[in-house]
Amino acid sequence: MHADARIIPNNTVIEGDVCIVGAGAAGISMALDWTKTSHKVILLESGGFEYDDNVQDLYIGRGTGQRYYPLRSSRLSLFGGTTGHWAGMCSPFDEIDFIKREWVPDSGWPITRKDLDPFYARANEKLKLGPYRYDLEYWQKQWPSLKPFPLDAKTVWHKMWQLSPVWGPNGGLGEAYKDDIIKAKNVHLFTYATVVNVVANENVSSVREIQVKNLQGKTHTIKAKHFILAGGAIQNARILLASNTQAKQGLGNDHDVVGRYFMEHLEIQTAELWLFKPFPTDLFTFDGEEKRLWCELAIAKDVQIKNKILNGTAGLSPLAIAKHQQARMDVWQNEDPRKAIDNLLKSWGNAGRAAEREKGHAIERAYEFQTRIEQAPNPDSRVTIGAEKDELGVPRANLHWALTELDKRSIRSVNQLIGQEIGRAGLGRVRLKEFLRDEHDMSWPVGTNGGWHHMGTTRMGTDPTKSVVDSNCQVHGISNLYVAGAGCYTTSAAPNPTLTLVALSLRLADYVKDKLASA
Repeated sequence: MHADARIIPNNTVIEGDVCIVGAGAAGISMALDWTKTSHKVILLESGGFEYDDNVQDLYIGRGTGQRYYPLRSSRLSLFGGTTGHWAGMCSPFDEIDFIKREWVPDSGWPITRKDLDPFYARANEKLKLGPYRYDLEYWQKQWPSLKPFPLDAKTVWHKMWQLSPVWGPNGGLGEAYKDDIIKAKNVHLFTYATVVNVVANENVSSVREIQVKNLQGKTHTIKAKHFILAGGAIQNARILLASNTQAKQGLGNDHDVVGRYFMEHLEIQTAELWLFKPFPTDLFTFDGEEKRLWCELAIAKDVQIKNKILNGTAGLSPLAIAKHQQARMDVWQNEDPRKAIDNLLKSWGNAGRAAEREKGHAIERAYEFQTRIEQAPNPDSRVTIGAEKDELGVPRANLHWALTELDKRSIRSVNQLIGQEIGRAGLGRVRLKEFLRDEHDMSWPVGTNGGWHHMGTTRMGTDPTKSVVDSNCQVHGISNLYVAGAGCYTTSAAPNPTLTLVALSLRLADYVKDKLASA
């Protein structure tokens, strides 16, 4: 069922069993998971079904520290959320990502990879992926052309990705599941319903209601037994901090942790690989239609431990294509998020056509590494709110993105280790970019940026002084308030976050179902 909050009577009180704030990957996945239950689910979306510049302006914020994308363009405010930007890349986190690593400050999740495995399988289905298999051997049986480099897997291994067909150019999850949500009898979707305040009881032990507004001047009240914030890492932190009537520092923020530990994936062109002879393989490319697979080179667990580095992977792009993509950073910096993605896709197409014109052995011998690496948890990398407010009266978000020496040392080591293994195997040579050659240089090149992957800010943990939610994504000390999505990540791992955030959200959905059943 669907209602436009701009046209229903002002001051409407809407009641249900569960209220989900945000109809992106997390919110839609959870709502779908409830469609076969008897529970009334309220799903709130700040935007509509189409992009709206005025609603997008609510995301305007200020950035400091390491240069980052404009906050307005780093997320999409519409049904389907930022899956409208999504490239579709999916791969599960590794076992090492969940454990306590003594060289990674504040690492260690309160759950394990095994805890998430059954939910990863369900997330694969929601994202319309293939079977929950991410081992190269399985896919080689179907695609013999997926020929791996002859590397020692105890040092460098081939990490597989699947690519979802519901990625951005196909409309994301909004296009894929719009009809299912609207037709669901127990899911009540309200578009143009922006949450402006979360109201707790007197002793801040539970949430009574939330208040929503829109730019047409309507205000509504949502009452439910359970409330789940699924608006993304920055917006979830923002609304918790701004809901400071009963709790002066914001809800769930007794220990000043809300907004801290913001993490991104560092995605940087880091090296060139030149093979001694052509190595034809389809492993590092995908055709966008039948074979929606991708592979990157990853560092083995024991090697990460030995070298005390973060987890990271290197994707390979034929150099003939990569050199035609130098304007990509300017495209991503564009303030108009819809125009940015359209221009980026055009640049990829132009690069591919240019590479075709330049064929020959170089396209099978020369590659560029695009390294994606986790960011070390850092309490100084954080989201705060300031005095400036948006058109609905909510304080705007400020992002201070802060990197550490461990981040720089790790991205250098990942590329060095891959280069050494390629040399040992007699395949060729790897030449690092200039900014990685000096072991004492801890600076970052001008083009350093992230993957539009917002993580942290409401991190998961057992200690309320260092985390916002517990192992079930429930806000510490508040019995019916939860946070869904990548904001709950304790560490950010190397893969794109969407598959894991959907798995974690489905796990949360099961937990809330159990609480409703036992009430």
